[in-house]
Amino acid sequence: MPVDKKATQATITLTVNGKLHTFSVGESPHEVPPSHTLAQTLREKLGLTGTKISCDHGACGCCTVIMDGKAVLSCMLLTVECNGKEITTIEGLGDPVTGQLDPLQQSFIDHTAFQCGFCTPGIIMSAKALLNENPSPTENDVKEALAGNFCRCISHYHVLEAVMATVKKGGK
Repeated sequence: MPVDKKATQATITLTVNGKLHTFSVGESPHEVPPSHTLAQTLREKLGLTGTKISCDHGACGCCTVIMDGKAVLSCMLLTVECNGKEITTIEGLGDPVTGQLDPLQQSFIDHTAFQCGFCTPGIIMSAKALLNENPSPTENDVKEALAGNFCRCISHYHVLEAVMATVKKGGK
């Protein structure tokens, strides 16, 4: 008796920016390959290109997203390992109804804490995970939380100013 491939096919679910997504695992164009990283799936399958792939080895922090409340490097996780997880990307921070930016995003703009912007989403997501866990971090807490994020364009002093200004305003 032939095996019904559809009946035995593995599926995974991810909640990304509050929306549930179900994927079949496989090698067809409409499926998620078992070798795909979370960063690839976010960018290629969901069109969430704010998550950047730079070093693709977990060394730069550009691919940082928040998974179940913690900052994670999405280039280092296979999508299949994330089954059932809740993921927030840079696109999920703002208010979906009003379009208003998250206070941390606005602070980065107000303090010119970016130049080319390539690494900015990863830095913001690392800082956001910190602020969600600790709404009143010290400057040293911020430095430690951002230690895995590298930017070659700007002074990290602007980033520190932006995060600390958000803390002072009481915005997470």
